[in-house]
Amino acid sequence: MTRASLDKQPHEVASMFDGIAAKYDLTNDVISLGQARLWRKEVAKAVGARPGHVVLDLAAGTATSSLPFAATGAYVVPCDFSLGMLMEGKKKHSWLPLTAGDATKLPFGDDVFDTVTISFGLRNVQDTDAALRELYRVTKPGGQVVICEFSQPTWGPFRTVYMEYLMRALPPVARTVVSDPEPYVYLAESIREWPDQPALAALLQKAGWSGVAWRNLSGGIVALHRGFKD
Repeated sequence: MTRASLDKQPHEVASMFDGIAAKYDLTNDVISLGQARLWRKEVAKAVGARPGHVVLDLAAGTATSSLPFAATGAYVVPCDFSLGMLMEGKKKHSWLPLTAGDATKLPFGDDVFDTVTISFGLRNVQDTDAALRELYRVTKPGGQVVICEFSQPTWGPFRTVYMEYLMRALPPVARTVVSDPEPYVYLAESIREWPDQPALAALLQKAGWSGVAWRNLSGGIVALHRGFKD
């Protein structure tokens, strides 16, 4: 298996994630040094799901990220374009309505969801603007989007150390869990090329979202962005 290219051809990205599906959750915990679980908790707080809410969890992978929403009594739809990820998720969480879907052409009607959320997946979509418009389309008026994505550390010296970790240490660390670290080379490269916090906020506003704001986690390694549909 080889890594996807940074032009993010959908078939390449889907194939890459299919290949790492079985150990995806474990690898995430290892390469994030345990921070991934903290980030998921912060996403759950931001979403604020409750009984009667309908939540779209896009780029849900194996649906691990969907469990906190379901635990509140909300109806959550885990959606991903990697069939390998979805099949792995179905083994673990057969009761969830896992759905195959492309972020730029979602298989849902207009104004369906109270909250749409995507964690560590927007960066892998070929057309970010189209995805943000699709998320807007399927959200109910008054609903919200919550995006959790890798971003840019705010303190210069730490940013330098972090980028060194991404490019040099992350693939060897990933190799302790998976035999082929190539997808994690792509991960490092895609994080380095991704827009910073203000730039992503501007893209959300361009797609129609209002009240856009963000909050940094882990010193800006990750940022939570939120917007609302009027």
